[in-house]
Amino acid sequence: MVRGPDLDLHQFIRANLPAIPVPGIPEIHLHKAGPASGLRRLAEVDEHGFGSPYWAYYWGGGLALARHILDRPETVAGRRVLDLGAGSGIVGIAAAKAGASEVIAAETDRYAVAAIDLNAAANGVTISTASGDLTSGLPPPVDVVAVGDLFYERDLAERVTAFLDRCLTAGIDVLIGDPWRAYLPRPRLQLIAEYPVLEFGEAGNAATKPGAVFSLMSQTADPGSPTQGCAIGPAAAA
Repeated sequence: MVRGPDLDLHQFIRANLPAIPVPGIPEIHLHKAGPASGLRRLAEVDEHGFGSPYWAYYWGGGLALARHILDRPETVAGRRVLDLGAGSGIVGIAAAKAGASEVIAAETDRYAVAAIDLNAAANGVTISTASGDLTSGLPPPVDVVAVGDLFYERDLAERVTAFLDRCLTAGIDVLIGDPWRAYLPRPRLQLIAEYPVLEFGEAGNAATKPGAVFSLMSQTADPGSPTQGCAIGPAAAA
């Protein structure tokens, strides 16, 4: 296997991770890792640092967001969408299929960027990719920011929330998909819908759990609003 900068990520993904229908979202096909995908071998030869192949598996928040966008295309139709921390690109693909005028998938992992390119092509949609961490700067000129599964670590969640606050200040709508993890900014969330989803790394026949879709409210939102209701129910399972 070729090492370092000459490694063809697109070729490896096409050859070893088949594009298959997503459980519960058959409209979308993703290149997904399986027992014979050889990701361990890929990690051994990558001189740049392979990291966690999160882009090769299903994540509950992304599944919920993608299902919601496809079921409610008016959420994004004719609008510019940023898929933040896009992973496989499933949310951006759903947005493109639902009629978004432009979709940008932001990722820090070069493997994820390659996977997004291939997954978009497998689904017949066009998605732009932005490599790097956008959370330290101002948001790009979009109308909707969709965030799936970025609240599993405290530091990451705080950084993402600060960026999303800048998005709200700029008049951008923020949608969050997450299976009720611990570091969600729950007092500021308005629950929109829940869907039965798989969690990271689980097989298609595994038991599902609730995956929630939220709207993020500004810090000045009425504290007596229904956003407070999000801290009950499935939140106990986070």
